[in-house]
Amino acid sequence: MVAIAVGPQDVMASRFAISPLIETMHAQWVLAGHYRAGPHQAWVARWRETYLRLTRELPALRAAGAITGNKGSANVDFIAPPPTAVDVPFEAELAAVRATPVARAHADIERVLAVRPPVAPWVRVLLFGPDVVALVARAYEALWSEILVHEWPRLRAVLQRDVAYRAGRLAAYGWQAALEDLSPQQVRWRGGRIEVKLRSMQGEERRLGGRGLLFLPSAFMESVGAYLEEGWPYALVYPARGIAAVPAAPDRRLAALIGRSRARILAELAEPATTTQLAALLGQSVGTVGEHVAALRGAGLIAGTRTGRSVVYARTPLGDALIGG
Repeated sequence: MVAIAVGPQDVMASRFAISPLIETMHAQWVLAGHYRAGPHQAWVARWRETYLRLTRELPALRAAGAITGNKGSANVDFIAPPPTAVDVPFEAELAAVRATPVARAHADIERVLAVRPPVAPWVRVLLFGPDVVALVARAYEALWSEILVHEWPRLRAVLQRDVAYRAGRLAAYGWQAALEDLSPQQVRWRGGRIEVKLRSMQGEERRLGGRGLLFLPSAFMESVGAYLEEGWPYALVYPARGIAAVPAAPDRRLAALIGRSRARILAELAEPATTTQLAALLGQSVGTVGEHVAALRGAGLIAGTRTGRSVVYARTPLGDALIGG
């Protein structure tokens, strides 16, 4: 158990971010079988052969498994730099990795391997070679471009919905509301502190000190993880809401009445979403989804609320009643 002491300024200083590079790293752990596939079983089956081919072509991808994804143990930081914006592009994150000085990468790797079981000689040679940063960056670039990029619009939509939900709860109701469904077995709010159960940290305490907390939702993680080292902003990585919740197929009678796509949108809006997010989730164009959204809104089945530059839609009581039969 580690306790994170929170001060009055930390709510305003806290932020949420989505990291495609960190999600690529998490996806590798699932594809490699280090983490349970869970709701991604069909996705893993579809991309498993591609992943195995990449590991043969790019040995750095296999070597990265020795220094990342270690449950309850050390992991390198240079592969996953902290995101600097809410929705930073993959290319910008990869550029930050490529800018890592080799000496720093070697020190990071040495720290991790010192507490891990011995690795194969070829892995050690690669990890302590002069080109390790470039090789690892190339490996993750290939993993992203050949596998993750195809699923990213849908995953990003799920992560964006989680950010909107949790950031709203933190701003409106405070820490307890934002944390209460994060992972009840691992995270709780008590006496001005966030208590997180971590196997790697027992009885320790950290203080945010006005810096706030970085929240990173993940589509591939099933439990909460934490970055509590000085080189990173203090951060919680947690399972995103809705990644395992595939909406039930709408009732055939409802689909016959209002159309299958509109019935599907009603089902998806069990969680609020923008038109762009709905388009990603349904695999349709924004224009097509926009027409369906306008029709549902005109019928009083959904309502929109402007948040910044976006309009977030949610079901009305009438929409809830219709989707519920």
